[in-house]
Amino acid sequence: MIRRKKGLIIVISAPSGAGKTSLCKRLLQTSPLFYYSVSFTTRPPRKNEIEGVDYYFVSREEFQKMIERGEFVEWAEVHGHMYGTSAKLIDEAIKAKKEVVLEVDVKGGTEIKRRYPDSVLIFLLPPSWEELEKRLRNRMTESDKEIKQRLARAKKEVEYAPYYDYLVINDDINKALEKLLAIIEAERCRMKRFPTEELKNFISNE
Repeated sequence: MIRRKKGLIIVISAPSGAGKTSLCKRLLQTSPLFYYSVSFTTRPPRKNEIEGVDYYFVSREEFQKMIERGEFVEWAEVHGHMYGTSAKLIDEAIKAKKEVVLEVDVKGGTEIKRRYPDSVLIFLLPPSWEELEKRLRNRMTESDKEIKQRLARAKKEVEYAPYYDYLVINDDINKALEKLLAIIEAERCRMKRFPTEELKNFISNE
């Protein structure tokens, strides 16, 4: 059997409130092959967030030491808190032929693409700006000032969408999940993901 050289890296980015966290959770439930890359952050945990499941929560001092040691493939400061993706965890997962799912901001997504050119970048958007604001307000986790800041940041983030490989509109989470799975299945079948020598041997043994 011809097997792929290594697992996929799937990057999902979206403005806050577009539904990427909910969609990623649904995606992970569809197959044990999916591996969620848990990010490190300096922000305090929200209600019901679990250490090592949602994030690795560390102090700003420890985060800075990790930067100095070169442990992150990408990191950024967002709304006053630091977020970073562990290079070691990604490398171990793709070598094990896992499908690595990363939920990162747009700058992090483009940095991952630079370091891992075969990664698949998917940009998620809500159906409208009105719907985005509605979702942010319904979360009831931020003040009016913070919501306005997130909306302003969202407008800047959307400017990065053309640098991504795919766009998915999250107007219905079930339909968005179907599109996401279709993109991943198509990417799994790309010719470049299979060892050239194995293909040649397969053809010669026909």
